Amino acid sequence: MAKPTYIIDQRLLELDAVTIAGKIRNKELTSEEITRTLIEHVKRVNGALNAVVEDRFEAAIEEAKEKDRNIDGIDFDQQPLYGVPISIKESFHVKGMKTTGGIVHRKDLIMTEDAEVVKRLKRAGAIIIAKTNTPSLCFCQETDNKLYGRTNNAWDPKRTAGGSSGGEAALIAVGGSPVGMSSDIGGSIRFPSHFNGVVGFKPGKFQVSTEGHFPDFSHPLQQRMSSIGPIGKSVQDVKQVYEIVAKHKQTKRLYEKMQIDILPNDNGYPLSNEIGEKLEEIYTFLSEDYETDWAIPPYFNDSTLLWQEIMSIDGAKEIKELAFNKDRVNLYKEYSKEKLTQKTDTHEYLTWALIGANLFKPTIKRVREIEAIIKRGDRILESHFKNRILILPVYHRTALKHGDLFKEIFSLKKTFLKYLPYITYANVWGLPSLTVPVGVDRNRLPYAIQLISTNGNEQALFAIGEKIEKHFGGYRRSTIYD
Repeated sequence: MAKPTYIIDQRLLELDAVTIAGKIRNKELTSEEITRTLIEHVKRVNGALNAVVEDRFEAAIEEAKEKDRNIDGIDFDQQPLYGVPISIKESFHVKGMKTTGGIVHRKDLIMTEDAEVVKRLKRAGAIIIAKTNTPSLCFCQETDNKLYGRTNNAWDPKRTAGGSSGGEAALIAVGGSPVGMSSDIGGSIRFPSHFNGVVGFKPGKFQVSTEGHFPDFSHPLQQRMSSIGPIGKSVQDVKQVYEIVAKHKQTKRLYEKMQIDILPNDNGYPLSNEIGEKLEEIYTFLSEDYETDWAIPPYFNDSTLLWQEIMSIDGAKEIKELAFNKDRVNLYKEYSKEKLTQKTDTHEYLTWALIGANLFKPTIKRVREIEAIIKRGDRILESHFKNRILILPVYHRTALKHGDLFKEIFSLKKTFLKYLPYITYANVWGLPSLTVPVGVDRNRLPYAIQLISTNGNEQALFAIGEKIEKHFGGYRRSTIYD
């Protein structure tokens, strides 16, 4: 006798995490119902999407049942995500699950404890249903690796989901999860959010613990560029999750007094007409309530080369050791072998990125110079952004065909200097950045903009981000995989 098909209530797939939490709290929805719905949806779409790489579906359903049994007497202020199913990027340790980094030699490594942010999310009542795909060691802006394969864009399977949080963004875009945890050292939250039409928040430097994230970085210049943050369906979702995982209680500055700067379209870097026209619409919209100007911020033109040099410190020796399990290898031979045979254990994206890190490896003297530039720049930008928000693109265009983003960024012609300034600015200077979807192009592919400021202005970013989200549409669910 055939097993009865689970009927999915499509309306539940549209809900964001804050709305789900409210419905559970008011007993309009059970944790078990929403958890089962999302799990069944993931089972149906993931074969074509390839966003989820490991699940804990049965355990999640049992946890949801327990949440429903114990709901009376819960302090929802302490557990704002009570009973809400969420996803987690594969790079975070989750007790009882693997953290592989998409590396073949780590395929059986099961973690014995949670990452710090995972602990905080669990204490807030969240239920983890699955872990999502990344590129090898999160070291690329396209999500593909030798262990789990390639994740597809939520709106077009022929296009990239971005990276390194491509699995998270794609899963949330199709409604398989309302919110999830991600990381960003070079656009890893913002590329996928932009390409898949979801909301992402990259916190500023040192605002969220990186304990239990793989890989981690030991050099202080790299540590300040690396951030842990959420991807979700709404600004209110990423705000809620950020307040849960942030080290410090959030302060509220009067966002009504903020100066809004928008990066001009003729900034010297490529930008599609559609995204440029949207920025002009945003300028007009915000000018009604804020002092608004077109402006290029300090250090903007310097940041991409600084980012590349910082990523290349010591030739990315730590990443190379993780990739090859500390074996000594010739990167050029390894890359050539993979290109010719596709029979190595290391994805060509990772090997080529490591070759690039060797080519751009800064001298010890240059590292000292960079440290001095950063120290001076931090003071200038802290003052510049004290009462100011910068709005700018995420990338110059919408999602590219698979492999084309990698070619744009990792070309020997140094095209990264042309294509990455919008991304690298927030990383180099450790600035918080909120990504909000604002439209679609002629191919119905989504695109987003960033709002950037300084640490302490997060609530202003969220407030103005919500205004933009409400006016320009924000998240919409992709149904092409249904």
